[in-house]
Amino acid sequence: MFKKLRPLIFKFSPEAAHSLAIKTLKLNLFPSNRIKETSLLGTKLFGKNIITPIGVAAGFDKNAEVYNPLFNLGFGFVEVGTVTPKAQFGNPRPRVFRLEEDNALINRLGFNNSGSDEISSRIKKNLPNGFLGINIGPNKDTENRIEDYLKCFRKFYDLGDYITINISSPNTENLRDFHNKNELEELLDAIQKEKNILKSNIPIAVKISPDIENNKVDTVAGILLKYSVDIAIISNTTDRNRDSLKNINKLEKGGLSGKPIETRSNELIRNFYKIFGKNIKIIGVGGIDSGKSAFEKILNGASLVQLYTGMVFKGPNIALKISNELIDILKNKGIKKISEIIGVKNWSWRVRSEILYSHIFYV
Repeated sequence: MFKKLRPLIFKFSPEAAHSLAIKTLKLNLFPSNRIKETSLLGTKLFGKNIITPIGVAAGFDKNAEVYNPLFNLGFGFVEVGTVTPKAQFGNPRPRVFRLEEDNALINRLGFNNSGSDEISSRIKKNLPNGFLGINIGPNKDTENRIEDYLKCFRKFYDLGDYITINISSPNTENLRDFHNKNELEELLDAIQKEKNILKSNIPIAVKISPDIENNKVDTVAGILLKYSVDIAIISNTTDRNRDSLKNINKLEKGGLSGKPIETRSNELIRNFYKIFGKNIKIIGVGGIDSGKSAFEKILNGASLVQLYTGMVFKGPNIALKISNELIDILKNKGIKKISEIIGVKNWSWRVRSEILYSHIFYV
């Protein structure tokens, strides 16, 4: 059905099409697609059951309007936001561009959202019936970015299943400075102190940029371990490497997401997993649009995966499609639980050889 409708949908601007999707979800016009067979894909994270590792990345449900309809579409978890303390429009339009030939998007939205007061009130009135993450960030015009993170943390620490500290967006000037050692330590120290004051146990995620220099991976990973961060989200949008793209919009300013970022994302997941081991969970994001691409991220070290661009190009049934494809892959390889193969590509050669022998390692 979506294949037939896509040419019509793509006649709308990306933001108009997104607004239409949100309105349609709010009306519950999509049939429920909740996955029924959960024994292979189901997992438990921080004491909560997740029926499938396929989730929605932040950026789709910015204002926490449709997370429950998204659960009904078969997603195992949803991350809303990015939410800032005050409402803000974001950057001027046009600010989202489809790159159809590349299965990619470029956006320079700039944390447009209706603000922490409205969004926290909405979540309180509409309790989530699934695993909910809340992504927070600073206002563009703030004089104290760390205080903005703390303001949002105070609003949401008792409303979600985890909170994501977004330091990865290329569309908020100098936000990625938080990848530097001193800035990141100062931020995480403030978050940790706030958690202690509030006596909160909510898991903390940090969203990492794909443009982090390779020589900074050890430093950033070490800081996340030092401050007992629970989740690393790797990675979302890049403002680099446009040469191989085909679409005329490839030079638009903003963050590139989708298939072109898949290889870099997998590389970073693998590198961070080598350092984290089982101490910090990884949510993999970037280029996921099939069971095979999700499986690859899990082999590299992701416990869960997120998508957004894939849904733009493949439609609202993508969660069920990927989950079913993953189930087929696991069954064909005799894997009884998806958690068995998290990070396989980082295991020792002897263990990998045994897995290769039993036909588990490659799709």
